[in-house]
Amino acid sequence: MASFLPVDEQLDLLEKGAAEIIRVAELRERLEKSRQTGTPLRVKAGFDPTAPDLHLGHTVLMRKLKHFQDLGHTVIFLVGDFTSLIGDPSGRSVTRKPMTREQIQENAKTYTDQVFRILDREKTEVRFNSEWLDKLGFEGIIRLASQFTVSQMLERDEFHKRFREEKPIALHELLYPLSQGYDSVALNADVELGGTDQKFNLIAGRELQRDYGQDPQIVLMTPIIEGLDGVQKMSKSYGNAIGIHEPPQEMYGKLMSISDDLMWRYWTLLTDLRQSEIDQMRANVVSGTLHPMEVKKRLARTIVAGFHSEEAARQADENWARQFQQRDLSGIADEIRIDWLDVVVADAVSLGKFRKDPGLEFPVYVAKLLVRLGISESRAAGERQVDAGVEIEGCKRTDRTITVVRPARLTVRVGKRAKVAVIE
Repeated sequence: MASFLPVDEQLDLLEKGAAEIIRVAELRERLEKSRQTGTPLRVKAGFDPTAPDLHLGHTVLMRKLKHFQDLGHTVIFLVGDFTSLIGDPSGRSVTRKPMTREQIQENAKTYTDQVFRILDREKTEVRFNSEWLDKLGFEGIIRLASQFTVSQMLERDEFHKRFREEKPIALHELLYPLSQGYDSVALNADVELGGTDQKFNLIAGRELQRDYGQDPQIVLMTPIIEGLDGVQKMSKSYGNAIGIHEPPQEMYGKLMSISDDLMWRYWTLLTDLRQSEIDQMRANVVSGTLHPMEVKKRLARTIVAGFHSEEAARQADENWARQFQQRDLSGIADEIRIDWLDVVVADAVSLGKFRKDPGLEFPVYVAKLLVRLGISESRAAGERQVDAGVEIEGCKRTDRTITVVRPARLTVRVGKRAKVAVIE
């Protein structure tokens, strides 16, 4: 019989970073029953393999799955190979383009390879929802659809908005929340994890479990994490993502470029440190006993080590220190590949709107930076280039200003012209 930590200790980790739990009292009750019986909870999270490569934004749910796994519960990594044929309407103003079985299978293999950078392969139950949805048949679909009304479906934000704006809603899209909900029935899930944009689908699972005579699952939702800019959600299409396959030095450098405010959110959503420990670190920064730069370096080392190795994280940390803290640009790792670029040292005061020392974290006018690097002839020309998109640290940006933590090293590219700015 398995033994589990006291419920309050489990909740300290499980509630960390959760945007909403439906309901906390039910989760507490289910955890207590699990302790008494020695039976682990069955915890599922579904992932539709719609893209081949994952970034850190995708790993927020996987990290929460790991927390349940670390506490001794059974986690189910559910690959939505069947639901991918429908296409999740969450957050969509138009119908998704259908994927082929071949595309789904290829992406699914990549997902299952990548997830074990976070989860324990030996302790993870990997399932594909085609196991039961393929067998459901037309009669089964009719019986499933009878559990919901059209008016209930139109309460969903995406459908309601599209209906009001007279935009098409394909009938197969209405089947998506039913299919995801039926996954919970097939797996007899105690808990389902999902993003806040999945709330309708997750609650559909609770309702269907009631209809099938099961105890309704607890729903734990995680927030959508912001990308490097701290504004838009992390996405490769926004150019603000950190891929989990990126080389250690690139991953480390991108993490060091985020703002101090975003750093705390990354600690909460992208690491296994308990919230109480994160809160203590933050209190130490506020009191002045701990420098935020050291906290950010620890964050970068932690994340890089998790996806690569402790040694790779140590080397990335040392390379970064040589580049910025010791002003030695000769030791840049091969992964960055900037040895062929011109390096320009820039004074922070000349790039912002300051009368005195701007401090460690400050805004930089990108157009001024382009002029200082010799990429733009004038600030006006630089602003036009910014509007068209400037690549900074591998991410396309259109912001007139960016927040930089001094000292900083930025690789800036416009077309075929690229320079490295060392900002002091």
